[in-house]
Amino acid sequence: MLAPDASLVAIWLKRFKGGPMDAVPEALFEPGKGLAGNANQGGRRQVTILDAAVWEAVMAELGARLSPAARRANLLVRGVALPRTTGRVLQVGAAQVRILGPTQPCNLMEETLPGLEAALRPDWRGGAFGEVIVGGVVRIGDPVRWLPPS
Repeated sequence: MLAPDASLVAIWLKRFKGGPMDAVPEALFEPGKGLAGNANQGGRRQVTILDAAVWEAVMAELGARLSPAARRANLLVRGVALPRTTGRVLQVGAAQVRILGPTQPCNLMEETLPGLEAALRPDWRGGAFGEVIVGGVVRIGDPVRWLPPS
C-alpha cells in the first residue's frame, strides 16, 4: 500500500553501537554501505525503516507517548506499508533501498518501555531493514514510493 503523499518524516543517525540516535534534516545514502556517518556500515542491515502510523498505533495500544526515535530506526516514513516487502525496492528521495526483511525488536525495546518488544514483533511492526542500492542525498519531506517489481 502507498498513500499518494507518502513521505520521509524523520532521519536519525546512530553515533556508535548502542549510542544515541541523532535527528538530522538530511543524510547521504551510500550504495553498499548505508547512511554516511551512521554506526552501521555495510552488511545487510544498512538502513532501518519504521512506519509512523504503525508506531502511533503501538503507542496508543500501550498507552505511551515515546518519540519514534526510541525504536532506533534510521528512517521514519508515512504512507508506505512495509509488511511482506522483502525484495522490493523503496525509492526514498534520490536513493533506493532494497528491503531484505523485517527488523526484529530486541530487549532494548523492553528496557525502554515494558511491553514494547512484544508489541513490535507481529507483522513487521518493528519496521524493515535493507541495503542501499542507489545513493544520494535524502531530506526530510522527500517523497517515498515503491518501485515496480523487476
